Amino acid sequence: MTKKERVLAAIHQQPVDYVPSGFSLHFDPSLHGTPAEIAAHLDFFAETDTDLQKIMNENLVPDFGPVTAPEDWKSLGSFSPNAAFIQNQLEFTKRLLDQSDPDAYSLGTLHGIVASSIHPIEHRYGYVSVRKLQCEHLRCGKPYLLDAMKRITDALCNLAEGYARAGVDGLYFASLGGESHYFTDAEFEAYIAPLDIQTMRAGHEAGLDIFLHCCKDGLVMERYQKYAPFSDVINWGIYENPKYPLECGRELFPGVTLMGGISNAKSGPLHCGTPDQIVGEVQSVLNTMGTDGFILGADCTLPSDTPYQNIRIAAHATRQ
Repeated sequence: MTKKERVLAAIHQQPVDYVPSGFSLHFDPSLHGTPAEIAAHLDFFAETDTDLQKIMNENLVPDFGPVTAPEDWKSLGSFSPNAAFIQNQLEFTKRLLDQSDPDAYSLGTLHGIVASSIHPIEHRYGYVSVRKLQCEHLRCGKPYLLDAMKRITDALCNLAEGYARAGVDGLYFASLGGESHYFTDAEFEAYIAPLDIQTMRAGHEAGLDIFLHCCKDGLVMERYQKYAPFSDVINWGIYENPKYPLECGRELFPGVTLMGGISNAKSGPLHCGTPDQIVGEVQSVLNTMGTDGFILGADCTLPSDTPYQNIRIAAHATRQ
């Protein structure tokens, strides 16, 4: 099997010669927008030898000014398919794919509506403050924030469709909002899920597999059951959400391939473990999850200083 064939077999719950794997990390921010950003991806792909090649996305919804009152969201305009942040990411993706292993499975990263609507202003207020601001404005200035979120979602749909034209195989859809300490269940169902699903559906209809990543701790994973019909693979942090071990995904999301099993913490085996510890961790995960309908991965992106050789050891451990 090629790497791509192996991932597709895992997605479709078919037998594999060995369990495929995929890991990612953020590269030095100073490389963004330079040829070195492509070189960093290619070096990571070559050194780690994973089946999945995840294309990172640092081309985010642009800053549109301060937001202190709900009415300030009106300053966010609409985005055409030719918006710079969309086209920059698609051009980067095309240039990277031209130089990548064609036998590997490629994933384009796309952030869901919660993350995408805080990206423009997070640098002003900090992550926790902007998440609280988002909740406050949803409750006391709903029309303004919702209108802005709908405009952003239209742009995300254009990006998803553009990824398909660029030639990626799948969409890595990173969703925020499932944490119990921000939105309520009712708020998530009424305002967040429909917009996320709109983007996921656009990717599916464009022919992409959808890898749903449920980000952060304190998750209520039941919220994401509505996402399952639009998801081919689901991944979440099992170490920061011990209520939801990976094996419980078989009941929560029947028929959907699961991905994960390895901690992304700095104290985890991929960051500081010995080769034997890494291999032992992988074998433990496979003993629990089996080999069908499963992709080895991490809870989330790895620390940027994770040794590439450690990731390679984990990827190769599935082949023993």
